[in-house]
Amino acid sequence: MKQFKAESKRLLELMIHSIYTHHEIFLRELLSNSSDAMDKLYYRTLQDGDTGLNRDDFSIRITPDKAARTLTIEDNGCGMTKEELENNLGVIAKSGSLNFKQTMEQKDDVEIIGQFGVGFYSAFMVSDCVTVYSRAYGSEEAWRWQSKGVEGYTVEPCDKEEHGTKIVLNIKPSSEEESFDEYLEQYRIRAIVKKYSDYIRYPIHMQVEKHRPKEGSENETETYLEDETLNSMVPLWRKNKNEITKEEYEQFYRDKFFDYEAPLHIIHTSAEGSATYNALLYIPAKAPYDYYTKEFEKGLQLYSNGVMIMEKCADLLPDYFSFVRGLVDSQDLSLNISREMLQHDRQLKLIESRLEKKIKSELELMLNNRREEYEAFFASFGLQLKYGVYSDYGQHKELLQDLLLFYSSSEKKLVTLKEYVSRMKEDQKDIYFVSGESVARIEQLPQTELLREKGLEMLYLTDQVDEFALRILNGYDGHEFKNISSDDLGLESEEEKKEAEQKKEEYKDLLEFLQKALDGKVKSVVVSQRLKSHPVCLSSEGAISLEMEKVLNAMPNAEKVQAQRVLELNATHPVFTVLQKLFRSNQEKLTQYAQLLYTQALLIEGIGIEDPVAFSNQICELMSE
Repeated sequence: MKQFKAESKRLLELMIHSIYTHHEIFLRELLSNSSDAMDKLYYRTLQDGDTGLNRDDFSIRITPDKAARTLTIEDNGCGMTKEELENNLGVIAKSGSLNFKQTMEQKDDVEIIGQFGVGFYSAFMVSDCVTVYSRAYGSEEAWRWQSKGVEGYTVEPCDKEEHGTKIVLNIKPSSEEESFDEYLEQYRIRAIVKKYSDYIRYPIHMQVEKHRPKEGSENETETYLEDETLNSMVPLWRKNKNEITKEEYEQFYRDKFFDYEAPLHIIHTSAEGSATYNALLYIPAKAPYDYYTKEFEKGLQLYSNGVMIMEKCADLLPDYFSFVRGLVDSQDLSLNISREMLQHDRQLKLIESRLEKKIKSELELMLNNRREEYEAFFASFGLQLKYGVYSDYGQHKELLQDLLLFYSSSEKKLVTLKEYVSRMKEDQKDIYFVSGESVARIEQLPQTELLREKGLEMLYLTDQVDEFALRILNGYDGHEFKNISSDDLGLESEEEKKEAEQKKEEYKDLLEFLQKALDGKVKSVVVSQRLKSHPVCLSSEGAISLEMEKVLNAMPNAEKVQAQRVLELNATHPVFTVLQKLFRSNQEKLTQYAQLLYTQALLIEGIGIEDPVAFSNQICELMSE
């Protein structure tokens, strides 16, 4: 018996027990090796001018045998000589595939993924004895390589009629900790091939057990074997777009991503040069049930030359485009030794950057040319775009700002920031917005009266993240965002400003009394310039608005914050006349009225009140007078 030419037996133990996280990977590795062997023979014959072989002559066969507990993988590729068996299988982590690729002149035409020479040893995860029968193309000799693991291996002559390699795995017995019987089941083998090796370019055959009515009997059935091709071979994403129907795209999406609805939009793209890849991306019609939860896991399926490497590669999608489903197939990626994870390199970043630009471009086309479709998309995933604007300190705001939609007070529909700016009045400097739980609630806010009177368009913000996103944007096309509940809208004429100053001085004592009566609940009480028909409203000063206060205080374990509240009173409303009379005649009752008006203003804003019972008793007391 020969010893492995490795640094130590521990290296093989590490590869068997630690490198691969899923035992089922072994079949992907062996099938990839078979595909590589056929690629090598095909390109070698092209170089030598041998036209006796073409790709249609190659295939792989899988044969499970439950009785013998063996699983056989056989190909008719280039095969190996005795020296190649010892060099490739006797030296751990030495790859004949990588050496072959490096010596080929036309590297771009060679798709070899077995570049590490350790994939073969994954077979020992499920097998206690691995036997390899191999005959090199053009050789008269065949050899058998056999190993039971770290103890070493033997190489002996054997009989094999055709060129190629046959690998026989003696499947380990099952235990209480782990079952290996599944790797002898036809349904399980079919599922693993479909998952990882569906797009290997050569057919993978297996004799499949089927049933049919027994001849001459109506009730009895008989079992028979039928040769079945387990893989589809030609990836949909490598076909020309004009060869693929909409139905094929949609069926692929349903089958691959288990969505009963057709996708809203399909993106089929490819690139060559510094980053070479094919990508097939889908925008779902609706958000998955767990999309806005911590449990949701983003990512695209990653293939290397048709062999799936990762189920969800998160690094290929930025968070704000995490709703995209699909796959990327590239031969340029640097994989780690187990091919289960990516090494973060320039190629991966290039692909991610190009996909980001492509997704944005497709969304813009949808927005400009298929508005109804885009609004359906935005209803499901617009919130994620807004989070994208707000996250990372606004790093992506310029990329995303033109994709945002907000409800318009004048258009009565969703509009973009660009559309809002295009309709601004000549003397209008700011983009006005107002926040609330819903469009219906916002429509009722007293603060909106002044802007309606002046014919100014407002953006209605109904998502909690909206105002934070606008703060991060800090303006659009040279125009600042202005909350209509802020203390100074700057809409008064010079005459109106003078009138406001006069009222401030005239009612100074009353306003100061009301402020003190509210015992620090408001920063100030003022005569409002924005109220027309309503008696009272709240506005705010400083960085934190009333709506932001509500959102921040609703967060778990967050420190409570409070906006600098300003109580605004309508001097033309009958209630204000009552306040003036009470100031002169009954300041105790005026204190009650101040608290009542303040509570009303809170309720109008949708802010909870501290003592509803006291509020109810106060109303009853006033009604009984």
